[in-house]
Amino acid sequence: MFHIALHQPQIAPNTGNIIRLIANNGCHLHLIEPLGFDLEEKKLRRAGLDYADLQKVTRHANYAEFLQCVAGKRILACTTKGNQRHDQIAYVRGDVLLFGSETSGLPPEVLASIPTEQRLRIPMQPNNRSLNLSNAVAIISYEAWRQCDFALI
Repeated sequence: MFHIALHQPQIAPNTGNIIRLIANNGCHLHLIEPLGFDLEEKKLRRAGLDYADLQKVTRHANYAEFLQCVAGKRILACTTKGNQRHDQIAYVRGDVLLFGSETSGLPPEVLASIPTEQRLRIPMQPNNRSLNLSNAVAIISYEAWRQCDFALI
């Protein structure tokens, strides 16, 4: 299936919602530290999690460790600074959908390391900053899965 990577997420309920999402769409979640919360936080449980949902979650101490784990896979940066609409790219199984933190997005050095044609954006009304992180992950991951005819893992 697909990999979803959150680079230094800050808001526990967003990550909780994304963990629930991957339990339903079959993606594997990568959490790149440091995190702005503890995975044991009550706010995560409030998102409706049970511990079985954490089986498809991998924590990485830093971005370099994450890159080693996904070596050979195509990384797609999902960012408001993207050049390509999220629905205008052909996704393939195994793609990595990389999202930045809620407060600052992807760091400039991470964004610069990804080819411009692999920087995706979700269309929005002009002058709006961004969508909620868990909503953005849902939109892009379901478009990727749709293109694979919702094939099961």
